[in-house]
Amino acid sequence: MDWELFADIAYVVIIILASLHIIYNVHSNEKALAYVLLTILLPFIGIAVYLAFGLNYRKDKLYSKKIIRDKRLLDELQQRITLESEKAWNTPDPEIQKHKKLALYLLNDGMSPLCGNNGVELLVNGEQTFPALIEAMKKARHHIHIQYYIFENGDIAEQIKDVLIQKAKGGVEVRFMYDDFGSRSIRKRFVRELKEGGVEAYPFYKIHFILLANRVNFRNHRKIVVIDGCVGFTGGINVSDRYMNDPARPDKLYWRDTHVKITGPGVYYLQYLFICDWNFCSGKALTLHPDYFCAQPALNGNATVQVASSGPDSDLPTLMYSIGQVIGLAEKELLITTPYFIPGQTIMGALHIAALSGVKIKLLVPFESDSAVINTAARANYAELLAAGVEIYRYKRGFMHAKTMVSDGQLAIVGTANMDHRSFEMNFEVNCMIYDGHTAKKLRDVFYEDLRDADRIDAEAWSRRPWFKKFAEKFVSLFSPLL
Repeated sequence: MDWELFADIAYVVIIILASLHIIYNVHSNEKALAYVLLTILLPFIGIAVYLAFGLNYRKDKLYSKKIIRDKRLLDELQQRITLESEKAWNTPDPEIQKHKKLALYLLNDGMSPLCGNNGVELLVNGEQTFPALIEAMKKARHHIHIQYYIFENGDIAEQIKDVLIQKAKGGVEVRFMYDDFGSRSIRKRFVRELKEGGVEAYPFYKIHFILLANRVNFRNHRKIVVIDGCVGFTGGINVSDRYMNDPARPDKLYWRDTHVKITGPGVYYLQYLFICDWNFCSGKALTLHPDYFCAQPALNGNATVQVASSGPDSDLPTLMYSIGQVIGLAEKELLITTPYFIPGQTIMGALHIAALSGVKIKLLVPFESDSAVINTAARANYAELLAAGVEIYRYKRGFMHAKTMVSDGQLAIVGTANMDHRSFEMNFEVNCMIYDGHTAKKLRDVFYEDLRDADRIDAEAWSRRPWFKKFAEKFVSLFSPLL
């Protein structure tokens, strides 16, 4: 028997079977093509990568646990959501009327209410976010629900832990949820001390060593805090000392990020998301009790808020579609800030069309991201956008980690989702849509302030870069759906 011939045949059969399996099981054409290409170019490595990161072994069974099974309460919530949205739609506010299609899409796809009469406070960097968060938690009377992707040991974490334990001992319900991959530094001592202090604490999608590789996917990237059902926080800022910029430490990397505090009915959906995630990771059945939902309008604001979310359990890539809708509805100006820009053809096409239609688009990204591979893949998109007239700026003061958008000075978006495949398809994410000209103006001012610390890419100079850099970017971008 010719063993070399047998090995060659077996090799080809394995490649074909692996490619067929990828094509059949990976719903994204771009991602399937990237896995097939990787399998053909680096056969055994490619198959190993697909088995480790591409397969979603238990997705349907796993995430079905998140469903709230109390149909009566769920129907009641849906009725409230529809009624609240109808009230908001009937207002003459130009911000609402212009973006009515966006609001309707989020209501139909994700049951996300359009809620008026909210107070909204933009929080820039950890210096503003952490004091506001700790102050709000200290005022809690009924419950504190806290959820983070990264909750890292340090001074800020200790301050928050002390408040949580103090409130729990005072009779306040405190529920603490952390992503088991992103918050791995607190898995032992920190979480044990929280539990000993009366705080309920659970990891999201717990990691076991044997399954570590696959479970790096499908992480909970959300940052949500809900206090007494009426005050909510979300945005790009995790709990870590790195987010606190100290003027006395000029050697430390400057961390630029944005968060938002919401007061009023707009917190509804943040609470709903927390309860869904909590029921999944804790195995308990926390219900949609009225005590967890505040129906009172804010006393200090009239902003309309709608929360968008998506994850591996979503039927559609809601956040990607909603961003595409925002781009399509823009008429004059679109300001985008993101640390990772690998958006895929859907968003690239929308940006291209908007720019060629006369919309002034400015994109702010880090000068260098914290990943050389992602940085290289992102740069592959710049030439096409520059040719269409998009202005691209690279932030050089430090690391730009904010995920924000401003459309026509009327709509502001602050959230957790990066503009990449991982956020759109693989992670649990949340974005806050704020239909309010006052808030949009503030975020617009923040954007232009950031541009002072950024360099604009010159389209002509960018086109003259060495061929090998362009080739490297194009090559890496072939695998961008996997990053």
